[in-house]
Amino acid sequence: MHELSIAHEILRVCHAAVNGCGPGRLETVRVAVGELSAVEPDLLRFAWEALTAKGADAGSRLDVEWRRARQHCLACGEDKPRPQGSWLQACPDCGTAVEVNGGDELDVLRVTFLPGGEGEDADA
Repeated sequence: MHELSIAHEILRVCHAAVNGCGPGRLETVRVAVGELSAVEPDLLRFAWEALTAKGADAGSRLDVEWRRARQHCLACGEDKPRPQGSWLQACPDCGTAVEVNGGDELDVLRVTFLPGGEGEDADA
């Protein structure tokens, strides 16, 4: 389960973002996870909970914003819909090969830190 090492890195990045805020704890962390990132959101949340269960960040929450990959036909100039988990090799309308855009995100978007009990946002 590589999600545990990813959760550990997210935690490290969050602590670096709030470095200098003094004592406190993380309240919420919002991350973007793309469908091509090979990260399972539920496993990432579970790893986060296990990693932060004890210590200063106990009770913090990891919010995952899921980002789907889009398939775009250059000839038609449009994104082509597809059922989740399936991939088009060619545009269903004109037969041109489609390109894949997005879906590879794995980004920390927002960190909420509680120094001394007060909420403070830090954009990472």
